[in-house]
Amino acid sequence: MTAESEEVIHLTLYTTTGCHLCEALEAWLGRLASEPVRLERVEVADDAALMATYATRLPVLKDAAGTELDGGHEPECLAAWLADRGWLDTAAWQEVAQPSDAEGPRRHGAVMRQGRRYLGGGP
Repeated sequence: MTAESEEVIHLTLYTTTGCHLCEALEAWLGRLASEPVRLERVEVADDAALMATYATRLPVLKDAAGTELDGGHEPECLAAWLADRGWLDTAAWQEVAQPSDAEGPRRHGAVMRQGRRYLGGGP
């Protein structure tokens, strides 16, 4: 790796087709990770053992050390997990956690951005 090349974060995502929570996790990961992410997606529906382990927990994100994150579709959980590994883009997280006055206040779990309302503070 040259001094100019970026480090890449290697993660595994246990998922299934049509999982909207998995899609939310991927969107948050792309926004909050400090480095590019190489994501290996594992389809749990193709394997009975994986279904038994992960079906009720999806999405599950796993790092190279084997540490798993349940609930990564929730920005606070993902941000804490990334921060523990030194992978959190703190500026991006601060922007999400404390939106500017121009974006308007948070109301009932929603965020206003550029005239659009996002439930749960989503991207």
